[in-house]
Amino acid sequence: MCFFRKTQRVLDVDKIEREQEPGIRDEMEKGDLLAMLISAFLVFTPVILLLIAIVWGLYWLFTH
Repeated sequence: MCFFRKTQRVLDVDKIEREQEPGIRDEMEKGDLLAMLISAFLVFTPVILLLIAIVWGLYWLFTH
């Protein structure tokens, strides 16, 4: 029980959330939605293109 207070301090999530200023995490700036859409497009487009290429390659392999 040496570290009981430290573990309680770390595990007490409700107290930490009450101490934080409410609403800071929920506020978005004007261009945040556009930035998220652009970044999602840049992340997912190469993956989707790679999957399409694999499926097309398998289709071509088994039909020719």
